[in-house]
Amino acid sequence: MELKYSAHIYIVSLLLLLCLSCNLFRKPDNIIVSDKFKEISDDSLLSLVQYQTILYFTEGAEPTSGMARERIHMDGIYPENDMNVVTTGGSGFGIMAIIAGMERGFIPRNRGINQLKKIVDFLKKADRFHGAFPHWLYGETGKVKPFSEKDNGADIVETAYLMQGLLAARQYLSNGNAEEQELAATMDTLWREVEWDWFTKGGENVIYWHWSPEFQWEMNHQVRGYNECLILYILAASSPTHPVQASVYHEGWARGGAINTVSGHYGYSLSLRHNGAEEYGGPLFWAHYSYLGLDPRNLKDRYANYWQENVNHTLINWKWCTENPGKHVGYSEACWGLTASYSPSGYFAHRPGDKTDLGVISPTAALSSIPYTPDKSIAALRYFYYNLGTRIWGKYGFYDAFSLEKEWFPQRYLAIDQGPVPVMIENYRSGLLWSLFMSCPEIITGLNKLDFETGY
Repeated sequence: MELKYSAHIYIVSLLLLLCLSCNLFRKPDNIIVSDKFKEISDDSLLSLVQYQTILYFTEGAEPTSGMARERIHMDGIYPENDMNVVTTGGSGFGIMAIIAGMERGFIPRNRGINQLKKIVDFLKKADRFHGAFPHWLYGETGKVKPFSEKDNGADIVETAYLMQGLLAARQYLSNGNAEEQELAATMDTLWREVEWDWFTKGGENVIYWHWSPEFQWEMNHQVRGYNECLILYILAASSPTHPVQASVYHEGWARGGAINTVSGHYGYSLSLRHNGAEEYGGPLFWAHYSYLGLDPRNLKDRYANYWQENVNHTLINWKWCTENPGKHVGYSEACWGLTASYSPSGYFAHRPGDKTDLGVISPTAALSSIPYTPDKSIAALRYFYYNLGTRIWGKYGFYDAFSLEKEWFPQRYLAIDQGPVPVMIENYRSGLLWSLFMSCPEIITGLNKLDFETGY
């Protein structure tokens, strides 16, 4: 059934067409921008979702820094002074999205390169602490915006997400022209200047999430698995300048082997002890953030087969929504996906469980899982687009979350939820970001150091 855009989306579509006519962005022939949701092929729909979502990181970027805004609310309601706040981890995802956009022809290469250069020039001058970036920065100044009272310094996890993106971009540009090679070299410098070993707090066999020049280690948050942070330990072990020892991974992240368990549900087993979510697995972003560049397809170590872990994690999430034990309105085989996102009561880590499933579906959960469950993710994509239409679709793709049960359809976006969508769709379609990141020689060295099998 054809659904008409709301007046707002119709106007946005006209503006978007104007931008395209001015060659600000290139629209491939198989992308349809109109005032109706026309039935198109699944391949064209994937292109449309990638294209619209990448706009969050191009057109929607903070103008001074080129970085990804933490959030964009189409309803215009923001926390105080929030439109100038950029996110480092979300910008790492955005860098990878821009690469996918350039490769697909959605973004002219020179415009993509110019934005990447703007980002890198900003990062060179922005606040860093032992080479690591904070979670949030002010886009006009590069000064830290505290994430919380004592979280006003380095966030090594968000830094890892940023470095994952920069390393993929370094590889993408390394064989380009002189300007691109120079930009790649600056990205390499930013990577080499991160003091990963500093975050072992003087040589402990674990990495600490935060450090502040004012509060030092008072946050006292050890990063232990399993959750979304595997990429942190891979990068820390791979650093050519400030590496951590293999024992930090095995004793810290893997808890001396205690990371392993035998659990799962619906016949799908989990080998890793998902922190606080052992039976059903954690929110689905745990299967996304570390694997935007890190290729899970043949990734194994003594603790898990990471492809199978992610597939089963996703299938448990899908099956929970399909069986719908909480009797939430709208859940089905095609309407599924629980992860951290907005909810009617604020940001919440949605996942299977009586107290952790609030009846809120997050489109990023199903869409970013497309490499693991392509048929189920495409079914969700079709349902979201054709059945729910403008209730959850806007200028930058699907909105962050919705609840049919509560008739709650906020027109709001978050960078960390938008970023994985075009990146994981691209990995499903071409493996591009996986290939780029895994072509980093130091990453392969680090994975070998930790006794991983990779298939590379």
